[in-house]
Amino acid sequence: MDQLGITVKEKTDSVWKSPWGAPNKAMSPCSLADVMSEQLAKQLQLDEENVGFPSNVDVNEPLITGDNIDTASDLMLAQMMQMEFDREFDTQLRREEKKFNGESKVSVSFENYRMVHPYDDSDSSEDEVDWQDTCHDPYRPDKPTTTPKKGFVGKGKNITTKHDEVVCGRKNTARMDNFAPEVQVGDGVGMDLKLSNQVFNALKQHCYSEQRRSARLHEKKEHSTAEQAVDPKTRLLMYKMVNAGTLEAINGCFSTGKESVVFHAKGGSIDDQAVPEECAIKVFKTTLNEFKNRDKYIKDDYRFKDRFSKLNPRKIIRMWAEKEMHNLARMQKAGIPCPEVVILKKHILVMSFIGEKQVPAQKLKEIKLSSEDMKQAYYQVLHMMQQLYQECNLVHADLSEYNMLWHNGKVWLIDVSQSVEPTHPHGLEFLFRDCRNVSLFFQKVGVSEAMNEYELFNAVSGLNITADNEGEFIAQIEALEKMNEDHIQKRGKKAPSYHSDDWGPLMKNSG
Repeated sequence: MDQLGITVKEKTDSVWKSPWGAPNKAMSPCSLADVMSEQLAKQLQLDEENVGFPSNVDVNEPLITGDNIDTASDLMLAQMMQMEFDREFDTQLRREEKKFNGESKVSVSFENYRMVHPYDDSDSSEDEVDWQDTCHDPYRPDKPTTTPKKGFVGKGKNITTKHDEVVCGRKNTARMDNFAPEVQVGDGVGMDLKLSNQVFNALKQHCYSEQRRSARLHEKKEHSTAEQAVDPKTRLLMYKMVNAGTLEAINGCFSTGKESVVFHAKGGSIDDQAVPEECAIKVFKTTLNEFKNRDKYIKDDYRFKDRFSKLNPRKIIRMWAEKEMHNLARMQKAGIPCPEVVILKKHILVMSFIGEKQVPAQKLKEIKLSSEDMKQAYYQVLHMMQQLYQECNLVHADLSEYNMLWHNGKVWLIDVSQSVEPTHPHGLEFLFRDCRNVSLFFQKVGVSEAMNEYELFNAVSGLNITADNEGEFIAQIEALEKMNEDHIQKRGKKAPSYHSDDWGPLMKNSG
């Protein structure tokens, strides 16, 4: 019986011997009756299913373990298998990298995709170097060495001072990184670029100049009125008008020109006095790019000559707005149809709106009138030019079909900011230009009664200038202006007295 128990034990040991090391538990000896027991057979079957080893395990197959490695630990076995997998993956990755780069001078590295593990790669070839595991990266540019306080390095023939051309060139290249972020300097250090002091100083000065120019352009854009936009200061003035009740609301822009932008607004009240229901806000542009010759209309105007300063553009704009306000006041006093001035705030002029229900009146250039209405418009313009010259002592200086509106069956004059007095050094020249524009327009639209520019000039000014051609006519006008200017310089603003036999009636003084 004992011999049978020993035989069963050896048989079970040979079946359950683990190929990875010592068996998990030893089998206890049993009798023949226990072996023939069905209960024991079921228990052995359950134990066999719970172990889970494959039935076709070949114990003679060589293992990947070393002689001195304990294979009883599952963690150690897993790490060894992972290391073998990583080694194969890295080898394949190097082959792909070498195939991808080929003979190209610029190579692409796949090192970021390597499988990093704590074990040494002993199977890697000697000619392949893992640059991630080395202290020196050949693709990383070396920073230029600093010169010690003594001013030189080395000894004897190998001495190098801080003024060395190569050292200075590399330092200048490294200093380019201190330029503004928008300056693209490239990888000069990586290319071992050497910049001389002259080139570096020129680049530095250019970068500073570009920065200042960019800042000026940005500031100019922020502080200037554009086509349909206003700068923050102008916007604040408009908001104050609304808050003060002068205006109830500001609507969109309905007109733009070389000197101003005009907005539509709904009127409120000023000191319990009603403001027109519809107003026009004329915002004079604070940039002089589009109207650079503006100063010639104001610097020789004796009303503003002492206050003119070309060094301050904003003051010029304010004087320009004030000039239009005074001119409109003169025209309104003489009964000439024109916008009514409401209020002036710096370079913002609020006037009555010429139109109805936010629709501005049409210009004579745009509107289609009957021949009778156009003839009536011509005589209205002729009468207004005479009133403007003789009663208001003004010359429009920019009169054309674009600055005359047709509203409620009559002509309205607008844009009189450039208007000057006849005593202006170029006042008569401006008047002759206005007469030419008016005469050509009405002759073009078929008004047979329209006079030519010479007859219209004499009819408006009251002078009696005769000439055979335009050159002689303009020469006589310039001679008259010269006499007027010389007299004003001697006796002040008072205009000279011309004999009617030579030049017609006297030129009226400013009232």
